Amino acid sequence: MQYLLDTSICVFFLRGKLNLDQIIKEKGLENCYVSEITVVELRFGAQNSDNPAKSHKAVDAFLKGLTILPIFGAINRYAIEKVRLRKIGKPLNDEFDLLIGVTAIEHQLILVTDNVKDFKRLNGITIENWFERP
Repeated sequence: MQYLLDTSICVFFLRGKLNLDQIIKEKGLENCYVSEITVVELRFGAQNSDNPAKSHKAVDAFLKGLTILPIFGAINRYAIEKVRLRKIGKPLNDEFDLLIGVTAIEHQLILVTDNVKDFKRLNGITIENWFERP
């Protein structure tokens, strides 16, 4: 199985709330991907942190070895899903989440996220949540 890690899961790891490195080791680094949109969100979070240099370094270390998927191949699916969701009155208001979700669908990857509620509205998506709340 192959996985696309959503930003929420990556942030939990970077904040020390998820033993993601162990999970990735078990699943296989070659089976874990991130969207370039997740990289954008992680970079924003690092820059917005109390210690940007330290946070960017942590993001660099986290991303090392992970394959970063571009969104270009999912643009048509993005348009289709955005229109479909709007027509049924259940739009996904976070454009970044929609891009990440359709990237997972387009590449036939399991989306790993803590935001199951929003992503489950996308047609054809498979979701896992590796973060268990206490």
